[in-house]
Amino acid sequence: MNPAALQAVALTVAAERSVERILRAIVDGLVAQPGVALARVWLIAPGDICAACRFRPECPNQTRCLHLMASAGVASNPGQDWSRLDGDFRRFPLGVRKIGRIGAIGEGILVEDVSAGPTWIARPEWARAEQIRSFGGQPLVFRGEILGVLGVFSRRHIDGEMFTWLRTFADHAAIAIAHGRALAEIEKLKEQLELENMYLRADAQHKAAAGIVGDSRALQEVMEQVALVAPTPATVLIQGESGTGKELIARAIHDQSTRRQRPLITVNCASIPRELFESEFFGHVKGAFTGAARDRAGRFQAADGGSLFLDEISEIPIELQAKLLRVLQEGQLERLGEERTRKVDVRIIAATNRNLQDEVARGRFRSDLFYRLSVFPIMLPPLRERSEDIPALASHFLTQAARRFGRPAPRLDARALRTLQSYAWPGNIRELQHVIERAVLLARGGALRPDGLLTEPFVAVEREAPDQPRAAVVIPEIEWRRRARENILAALDQAHGRIYGAGGAADLLGISPTTLVSRLKALGLRGASKMSDSPASG
Repeated sequence: MNPAALQAVALTVAAERSVERILRAIVDGLVAQPGVALARVWLIAPGDICAACRFRPECPNQTRCLHLMASAGVASNPGQDWSRLDGDFRRFPLGVRKIGRIGAIGEGILVEDVSAGPTWIARPEWARAEQIRSFGGQPLVFRGEILGVLGVFSRRHIDGEMFTWLRTFADHAAIAIAHGRALAEIEKLKEQLELENMYLRADAQHKAAAGIVGDSRALQEVMEQVALVAPTPATVLIQGESGTGKELIARAIHDQSTRRQRPLITVNCASIPRELFESEFFGHVKGAFTGAARDRAGRFQAADGGSLFLDEISEIPIELQAKLLRVLQEGQLERLGEERTRKVDVRIIAATNRNLQDEVARGRFRSDLFYRLSVFPIMLPPLRERSEDIPALASHFLTQAARRFGRPAPRLDARALRTLQSYAWPGNIRELQHVIERAVLLARGGALRPDGLLTEPFVAVEREAPDQPRAAVVIPEIEWRRRARENILAALDQAHGRIYGAGGAADLLGISPTTLVSRLKALGLRGASKMSDSPASG
């Protein structure tokens, strides 16, 4: 090694941009110098293989250590590969052996004659076989921070002057590594901003208009669960029928969490073609498949530091579920077509309208993934079980629709509310919103008339023979109310006036007691409702 040669290597190193290429240029440039047998770079990072580490008994705390990040050498035996990073010395605890000592105290170590001090070499027999004469190790220091260690094993004598030049070279190398890391962080932030722009801008209007409306006891219980789990990192599984507002609850969890300054990325798993799942979730590199014209990050990277809402989680193909489980457990992923492992920090909020335990039993969903997702399950009640929230919801959607369509808001009178509250709402809140929007479009002034827009039970289906077409028959509202009244009275009579409990009228009708009480009021059967007992009446 000589000053001119080291200066040339330093210039080559400074021209590289990525940390990986910088490290490679450092060790390759040093090994190209006369007499250098082996050059290696270790960088300080959190402990990761403590259980398998050779120096575990000597390691003081298993928190941080030196990771071998680059290696190059010229072995006497051509069959040996000294560029490997998975050997016995891939990790050094700080303060342990000469490499660990350099990393701990930030001072270089020069062993001019390794044969005179064999304890300085972990494998003296290797040094003799390779005719290693000297060792020089220098810390990689940038602005007072020790980044790692540069080590050189030489077949020629390293004197004090050469060791000083190696110190200067190590300083230049540390600057290049720090700049490479800064550039990588800038690229990461730039990519993150691009991802957020791609995935979030189309959702901004929806998010601004979103809100959880209602004060029913069923909804209050859900919000109590949200407040309990939101500040924690726990994975949440939201279950409920279609249209019950699962995405709104996911947003509430994210907005009340410590991740609220980072994005909530939404993925509708049911809308992704099967062959594109892996690319959509984890990203891909250019050329990974036909049509992959450039590198593209996936939804997990877009949500890094924030939350990822996986709607309709049951639609994920079984063969991809193992990769999803790995990301949840280890926080690591690889883009499609890429061997590099990337780390992500994402909080998962999943949702489904299916019974995942049934899906597990049928072999369509992995049991280990189900248990990993359902750390904190939240069950959303259907709208028919929170009918007392319908007036507030209807008014909310009415205001929204009138503003969006540029129409005057129609009146929502008591008759319309009774109609809305007596309907079963198979499509839940989403169906209510669509009904209100259609009613606003069709309104000609005066009160809102949603009854003509409802389907079941206002449209009954006549039962024909199996080989005959089924014809829909419209039942006037007055007739439907008469039938509903008679049906409820029959259930009350059979239940001896009881509403609650097994065998009560609500149980016979297959609806919740609160829904039945609401229908009794809507149908003017207050006298019947007074006959009912309450859960507290024994």
